[in-house]
Amino acid sequence: MSLLITTDGSLVRVTLNRPEVRNAFNEELIAELTAWAESVKVDGAARVAVLSGAGKMFCAGADLTWMSKMVAYTRDENVRDARAMARMFEALDRLPIPLIGRVHGAALGGGVGLAAVCDVVVAAEDCAFGFTEVKLGILPAVISPYAIAKIGASAARELFLTGARFSAARAKEIGLVHAVADESELDRVVAKYVNDLATSAPEAVAAAKALIAHVSCNEGTSAIEYTIDAIADRRVSSEGQEGMSAFLAKRLPSWISRGSS
Repeated sequence: MSLLITTDGSLVRVTLNRPEVRNAFNEELIAELTAWAESVKVDGAARVAVLSGAGKMFCAGADLTWMSKMVAYTRDENVRDARAMARMFEALDRLPIPLIGRVHGAALGGGVGLAAVCDVVVAAEDCAFGFTEVKLGILPAVISPYAIAKIGASAARELFLTGARFSAARAKEIGLVHAVADESELDRVVAKYVNDLATSAPEAVAAAKALIAHVSCNEGTSAIEYTIDAIADRRVSSEGQEGMSAFLAKRLPSWISRGSS
């Protein structure tokens, strides 16, 4: 299997499992990631997912064997191939549950795209990042909507065009990464985020992700009307009613187990 999926209560661990090729993408891995992402439901058992890579690296981008096939592809075949990858990133970006990226070693090319679609990214201090596509005469195209949303057009102009590798510290500075730690501390930092997210109402989290997506792509009346409807809907929802009642009664809401911190 190119992808390992394990569950621990409401936590899902999704591991890229191609360490022999530095967890590089091929058709199989793309299909498996897409299938998993599209299967996740807001009212399912999963509350948080952690995405990581087996072996020494998070993800090196495209697999060389897969790339060698692309050289002989027609334009139509390339469109089909790119559409499959775009579907994967869109499915991951639209997950109704929080996705935490545990990034170590390096995230290059499409691997940076995976980091960009994560809601929270925890990276090892010595991790390297790079939009390296231009070095091969191609583009970070299908990942660009998510990468630019994270790092902004200014950083994209520098990093997309130079293809230069950059550090975890720089990645944090431009908004791609949220926390940087020694690799030995990655799991502890990830666990802290998992615990924090476990106290958030699951339907509200999904609605918050949708809110961010809408407001970031719209402005003026469209954004304002969306926000008005969004808060009104949440206030009268069963989850919103439970959360506000629990707060006023000074008790834990129903979605938090007694053992949660």
